[in-house]
Amino acid sequence: MILENSLQENAAQNSSKKGNKSLSLNHSKLISSFLWVLFAGNLLYLIYGFPTIPEWYYGNILKINGFTILIWTTVTFFSALVSTYAGNYLNGFRHQSKFMALCLGFTLSVMCFLMSNHVALLLLNWFLMGFFMSRLIGIESNWGEAREASKFTQRYFLTGTLFLSAGVLLLAFYSGTFTVSGLISSLDNIPSYIVFISALCIIVAAIVQSAIYPFHRWLLSAMTSPTPASALMHAGFVNGAGILLALFSTVLFASNTLNILLIIGGLTAILAQFTKLLQVNVKQKLACSTIAQMGFMIMQCGLGFFNAAVVHLILHGFYKAYLFLASGEAIAHSKPERPPRIRISLLQAIGVLFFGVLGAILFALLTGKGIGLDSGIFLTLIVAITAGQATYNIVKEQSLSIVHKIFLPPVIFIGGVGIYALLYNGVTLLMADMPMVAVSMPLSIIQIVFGIIFLIGFFIMKLGIYRDIPWLYVKLLNLSQPYKKSILMYKSNS
Repeated sequence: MILENSLQENAAQNSSKKGNKSLSLNHSKLISSFLWVLFAGNLLYLIYGFPTIPEWYYGNILKINGFTILIWTTVTFFSALVSTYAGNYLNGFRHQSKFMALCLGFTLSVMCFLMSNHVALLLLNWFLMGFFMSRLIGIESNWGEAREASKFTQRYFLTGTLFLSAGVLLLAFYSGTFTVSGLISSLDNIPSYIVFISALCIIVAAIVQSAIYPFHRWLLSAMTSPTPASALMHAGFVNGAGILLALFSTVLFASNTLNILLIIGGLTAILAQFTKLLQVNVKQKLACSTIAQMGFMIMQCGLGFFNAAVVHLILHGFYKAYLFLASGEAIAHSKPERPPRIRISLLQAIGVLFFGVLGAILFALLTGKGIGLDSGIFLTLIVAITAGQATYNIVKEQSLSIVHKIFLPPVIFIGGVGIYALLYNGVTLLMADMPMVAVSMPLSIIQIVFGIIFLIGFFIMKLGIYRDIPWLYVKLLNLSQPYKKSILMYKSNS
């Protein structure tokens, strides 16, 4: 009798588990399908309305324009892709339904943030974005490290929300209007020192969310999240700073704070590239890579090209989503060894220089940027560095033949730079009704000096000189460590 009761209880438990698993699977499919429908609708409207999507207002609460539809299309695509991947990846995970609900909540909060015209709605959705992401990071609540990482990141997100609230509300109270469009049009009537303080607060909110130094540690500590959550975080959440800065570009121009963005973004790009080379963990490498790319995005905003920053965040989203979802394939056994020094022949160096310059010229011709003596030169410089680095990777690849090394660079760069320029021009058209999002600034001493420092740092990194400076190596290694309670130390103390 006792045996029969035990068997019946086990059968009931197994049946309950199968029922819960089936229910979670149905929820996942339903949410994924809904996100794909959202993406398809946004994409069709974007194609239909391109390039002149009219502005639409709902009172003082909502505003939708071409920029809104563009980012909606991007965000819903990443969310649909990640949720579909998670449906299989998290199959059997007891929090699968919760994960999918949080993923949906995050997506909707981003969409609402983008169309918020009222200050209260804007700030609420900025907070919700951080709230949902922190819950995704700590979704495995029984895991101590995950709980600590969730609390640690939430503190950063709350800090960003407080700074954004202070900056926006300061403008709202001085202007007497509580709409984003009203704030922008009233800047001339607000004291310059108030605009400056508000711009600084908005900048802090942006660099906190994008994990820019010195606020980078939250991203390094968020590795407790499942891979789909990491993909969504790196492909979407950290890019929110570019969107925020584009929305308030006029405030940044009026406050003369663009050089702050240029310096902070550039330093972050270099430091994060350094620290990436020191990592042995795949996800930590990807985290440092994301921080570096966010530095480039912030740097583009500092040059006055918020449209270029939006292009960057879109391309980075595609690239980083792919890398995270495919990160399992990158795991392989290896033994510690000293990285090889860069050795390049004179002919190879000429090829790298030639295709770097060719990429910059092609970009300048297709976009009109970098032709005059203004901040657009830095955009072409970034393209030149990217093209040159890619050429170096091709000419040093031993598996490629001489024929491949001769013909691959022009094919790749003409196609790659052409597609980038096409996307740049398309995004510029969609953002045409937004003021001050693509303004070439006159070259300044600060820009020139920082450009030289940026190049020196880049070559020190590529040449590996930092390995011969022990204190610098240790400093960079310590700088790239996650919060101690988000790793195994938490369990050892519990």
